[in-house]
Amino acid sequence: MTDYKERFAGDSEQFEQAAKAFFGGEMSKQDYKGISGGFGSYAEKGGASGMLRLRMTAGRVSKQRLAFLVNTMEKYQVPFAKLTTCETIQLHRLKGELIPQIYEEALEAGIFCRGGGGDFPRNVMASPLSGVQVGEAFDIMPYAQAAGDYLLGLIGQVKLPRKLKVAFSNGVGNETHATFRDLGFIAGADGTFTVYSAGGLGSNPKMGLKVAEGVEPHQILYYIKAMVDTFVAHGNYTVRSKARTRYMQDTLGKEGYVKAYQQNAKAALAAGGLDIEPKTVPVTKQGKGELKETRVVAQKQPGLFSVWYHPLGGKLEVKSLRILANAIQDMEDVELRIAPDETLYIINCTADEARKVLEATADGAKNRFECSVACIGGTVCQQGIGDSQALYAACVEAVRQAGIADGALPQVHISGCPSSCGTHQIGAIGFRGGMKPVDGVAKPIFTLHVGGSDAMGNEVFGEDWGAILAQDIPAFLVQLGKMVQETGEGYDAWQSNHIQEMRDLAQEYLL
Repeated sequence: MTDYKERFAGDSEQFEQAAKAFFGGEMSKQDYKGISGGFGSYAEKGGASGMLRLRMTAGRVSKQRLAFLVNTMEKYQVPFAKLTTCETIQLHRLKGELIPQIYEEALEAGIFCRGGGGDFPRNVMASPLSGVQVGEAFDIMPYAQAAGDYLLGLIGQVKLPRKLKVAFSNGVGNETHATFRDLGFIAGADGTFTVYSAGGLGSNPKMGLKVAEGVEPHQILYYIKAMVDTFVAHGNYTVRSKARTRYMQDTLGKEGYVKAYQQNAKAALAAGGLDIEPKTVPVTKQGKGELKETRVVAQKQPGLFSVWYHPLGGKLEVKSLRILANAIQDMEDVELRIAPDETLYIINCTADEARKVLEATADGAKNRFECSVACIGGTVCQQGIGDSQALYAACVEAVRQAGIADGALPQVHISGCPSSCGTHQIGAIGFRGGMKPVDGVAKPIFTLHVGGSDAMGNEVFGEDWGAILAQDIPAFLVQLGKMVQETGEGYDAWQSNHIQEMRDLAQEYLL
């Protein structure tokens, strides 16, 4: 991997000066955002604190990176960190003067924040169990990391209209949303990639367009360059709300976009110079024995296992992280992977090691519903409206108290605003935060989205059913869970056959 430390260290003085000016009351919020975003940082609501986003290419968190995270949180008394749906980690409630300092310390540790926000290529995503997952087409991890390295090199070299998100799927699932990102690579059984482009969530979401098939893995950078060149040529530089790749489907038309992209891919391939030869590092560790636990996944390597850990609300407390770091410190080849649903996978464990990891992560989610996704929410995020974290916590507590069986409710996705950082649009049940006048008083509400799916080949955005008062949502979910539980079916099977019953129930709560 290219060493960007010196280069990124050289342009961080601007960030330090801006942070000093903003938190000293000498710079406007908007002016600060225009600078800080490019360094992976934004002021939090109220302007008294800020956050810092740590890029974790392909969601990989080595033991060394975990140690940096834990040591930093302890050293600076960071109250919590947050896993994100783009496989990064955010530090929150940071004092203004500390943000540039932690940025520099992360850079020294090989963790880049540059381009974590603003109009830059964002964190490259990858299937979290790539390299160890049963049934995968091939290990996409080295290609995702090469893509991340290439895109880091564009920061400061290419002016994009707005952010650019790239994702890879190992062919087993579509949790990275590779079929509807700005650019997505799907691994196939024949050893090549199928490429999708110009998709995305948020306002006016769109599925991606298939732009290439049979792409040889060593040629992926040509297709990334084609995406960048197409965005630069046809992206909207004047209207920020339209400055995402998905809007090129409107301005160029679907066929026009595919044609423009393919022309740029052809030109990039003709120019040459971007072939890569990343090497897959096979897992040679051996284990033995069987282990059947809810939170354990058998790897394709015999005798090895991955343990999943979903911190409640995706929030990481330093005490829990310290326990986990200590538990895996001496475990050979064990590392963490961040999944887009805010779950951590601890991979390459023997059966005995997996048992220790299970014990070290016992404070996390216990079932599918508790693995629900929630963005940081409106009490922290400047853009946020609804309090996603409070809603998540209230729903989990209500469902626990009601004794709803595992499987009776799906994983729910909660976003505090239309930006869809909680990916509400692809949840079987999703909620999007807002405010609405009720009897002349503005009340916190969430719009209910039903029927979304990111499943490969069955991707669909959920249907907006209307608004529910935030305070009524826990009761709605409890009642829904009881209805499903009484039938003895799981939510997925029940919902497909009882959609009208669900609509009737929702009508009792919709405003």
